[in-house]
Parts: sequence; structure tokens; C-alpha cells
Amino acid sequence: MPHTPSRYLTEGPRTGLRHFTHADAAEFTARARESKDLHHPWLFPPDSAQAYARYAGRLIEDPTKAGFLVCEKAADGAIAGFININNIVEGGFLSGALGYGAFAHAAGRGLMREGLGLVVRHAFGPMRLHRLEINVQPGNAASIALARSCGFRLEGFSPKMLYVDGAWRDHMRWAITAETAAV
Repeated sequence: MPHTPSRYLTEGPRTGLRHFTHADAAEFTARARESKDLHHPWLFPPDSAQAYARYAGRLIEDPTKAGFLVCEKAADGAIAGFININNIVEGGFLSGALGYGAFAHAAGRGLMREGLGLVVRHAFGPMRLHRLEINVQPGNAASIALARSCGFRLEGFSPKMLYVDGAWRDHMRWAITAETAAV
């Protein structure tokens, strides 16, 4: 019997990970609009076709970024969330900064935890990175719980680190390295 290749870069029991495409615009932006209450005030994913084209274009074309869609296998590959590795630095650093968000229909179901685990394995495997960092606003309990549950350790606090929703916001720095990951 011939083997049918997976449409995913990597997959777990419930989720598959794939790169962003321009064809994902309609589903992604609809999910972003449905999830505004969940995301506010932490995150503002693109919710229009034009904003998505710019956003996805950067993730697809910029070699210092890698964008991944977390897809729910049981729901025929519906997009459950997204995880991006930004500011990828090669050479002696081999590092990237993660940003992520679940969509409302998938929140609290463990899909993003599985997806983040897949991204960590992919980053430390085929991408050959050494370190990943997540910067989280202190009040974002769900994001902190996700980072902690995937083995990220708290490394510090950065006052007024990132400009989010019209102001410079404090962030907690969480990190994991290839040596400390339970891959």
C-alpha cells in the first residue's frame, strides 16, 4: 500500500503543524474576528484580508521569521491557533522569540499546548535552533500557563519592553534551550 504524505510538517495525536499560506486568509481572519474578546488586550492578529496579506507575507518571505498554523486534525485541519518564531538569529546565537495565540473555538482544549510542543521540537530539530524565548505580559495568565506547561523557565522581568495596544508594556521573559527541552 503506498504511503500518503502528511500535509503537516510535524504532527501530534490531535494537531498538525504547517506553514502559513496566502490561501489561509479567509479562515484565519474569520477566526481572528471571532476571538477578539479572547485576545484583547494581549494580542491583535490580522482580521482583514489586507492585514493578513501583509502579516503572512512577512512570515512567508522573511528568513528571520517562521510562522506555523496549529491545525486540529479531527476537525479536518481547522486552524486552532498560530505560533510564530520571530527574530531568528543564526551563528553563535541560534535563537528565536515566540509569539502565539489560540482561537476562541480551540481555547482551553490543550491544542495549543500540543502545538507549542511540536514547534519546540521542530525548532530544536530541523531548524537547528538552540534557544527559544517567550515574552509575556504579567497579567496574561493563560499564556504564562502555556509557557510553563511546555517547559519554559522564567528568566526575568523587562519593564516597558514591547509596544502593545498603544503603550509600552512590561513583560516576563520565559525561555527554553535544546538541552532543557523534553523533546
